[in-house]
Formats: sequence, structure tokens, C-alpha cells
Amino acid sequence: MSDRDIEKRHHQTFENIKQTGNDGSEFWMARKLSKVLDYSEYRHFLPVIDRAKEACTNSGHNVANHFEDFLGMVEIGSGAKRKLEDVKLSRYACYLIVQNGDSSKPVIANGQTYFAIQTRRQELADDEAFQRLKEDEKRLFLRNEMKEHNKMLVEAAQQAGVESNLDFAIFQNHGYKGLYDGLDAKGIHTRKGLKKSQQILDNMGSTELAANLFRATQTEEKLCREKIQGKAKANITHFEVGKKVRQTIKELGGNMPEDLPTPDEDLKKLERNGERRSRLREEINNE
Repeated sequence: MSDRDIEKRHHQTFENIKQTGNDGSEFWMARKLSKVLDYSEYRHFLPVIDRAKEACTNSGHNVANHFEDFLGMVEIGSGAKRKLEDVKLSRYACYLIVQNGDSSKPVIANGQTYFAIQTRRQELADDEAFQRLKEDEKRLFLRNEMKEHNKMLVEAAQQAGVESNLDFAIFQNHGYKGLYDGLDAKGIHTRKGLKKSQQILDNMGSTELAANLFRATQTEEKLCREKIQGKAKANITHFEVGKKVRQTIKELGGNMPEDLPTPDEDLKKLERNGERRSRLREEINNE
């Protein structure tokens, strides 16, 4: 079975064990998730849940909103049932669990990508202020987030041994190739039909920017979490994360990044127009 087939199977499995409450909320049961994540016994999974709860507290979230103790009835043979302790997990709880799991297991590594993307998508969907933004405003918001996270990605890559500007360009291209099915920055630039002076990130819609933001944030976290060392390993990591983000988008039924339309206006132009409008309003107000 190929790596892509394994990723597809894992992502489908995470979807299959997802449950929906009466209020429409989605959740996962810890015992089912532990089996999917290849833990031989539930007791071995409990320390991972504890670490995830600690991470939840440290991130400023209320643990009770994401981890709900639950008594479930299970069959033990001959039609008899007994109660077993379980935990109802939110998507964010699952994200924290896989982040604190054994990343050497392929299913854990794929889970990290799956739940990271799903959690970020839900955060944006739940953010009413973000949803009220127009498309160009969403683009500006995500582009600014991309700038900040790229700084963190640069720092993480440097810690891994990506030192020179050329090294970083090669490192970035590995991420793009994973996400864009082999296209590097130059290939994406050409596909979009951009001028030489235009930057590809300034000519992406909000959906494409969000995919690249996932790629950047998850690569930065993986480099730091696994203390990856060496340019070659850092490049492979960026490529693999990009590829997994692409596969997850496909599993969710989304359009591939290279197939998304290029906006009519460059973000640099939008920013300049916005600054002109602001100055004009100030001049009118001061008259």
C-alpha cells in the first residue's frame, strides 16, 4: 500500500469514527480514537489524554469544553453490558492528543495533519468577525497571518540547519512541491500568469492562502516538536507536510490549490488603494 493510500485510509477512518451530538456538534470517543491511533490498550492512551489536557490549559482553553468524562455501555458477551469510563473529545482535543502522541507512528503523523487542518477550518468558520469580511479583506487577513507565521517558519528552519537565503528558497520550494503536486514557486508563478514583479502569495484567494497557512504552521510545529536537524531532513519534512495538506484537502472534497482561480487584483494594489482611500477620508474630515 502506498503512502498516499495509507493517508487516505487514515483520514477516512478519522471521519468514520466522528459522531454528531443533538446540537450538531462533532465529537470523537477516546476509546475508539485510541484503537485507531494504534494503542494496544486504553490505559496506555490515558497519559496522552492527560498531556493533551495540560496543553489545553496552557493554551488558555477551558478543558471541560473539550474533554467530557463519559460512562459508556459496552457488550461483554452473552448480551451482557457493563459501564466503561470514556471521554468525549472535541476536534481541538483530538488535535492536542495527536500532537502529544507518538509521531513515529504513521497514523499519528497523519492525524496531526488531519486534525490541525480541520481545527483551523472550524476556527475560521466559527469566527463571526472573519465570516463578515469580504473576500479581499479575508485575503489581507490571511496574508498578514502568513507573513507572521513565515517568520516563525524561518526561525524553525534555521534551527534545523537551513542557513542561507538559497537554502531557504530550496526549503520553501519543497513545501510548495508537496502542496502543489510538484510545482515549485516559479511553476506556480507561471501557472498564475503573473508578472515578474508579482509575488505568488499576493495573488492567491483566501482558500489558497489558508492552505498555505496550514502548510507553514504545521511545518514549523513539526520541525520544533521533532527537533529535526539537517537541511535535507528539513526539506523532506516541508515536502511531506505540504503533501499531507494536499491529501486532506482532497479527502474533504476541496479544489486543488493550483486549480483555484487567481484574484483579479494583487494584494499590494489593494493595500495601496486602501491607503489612498484612508488619506482621502482624512483630508475630507480635516476640511
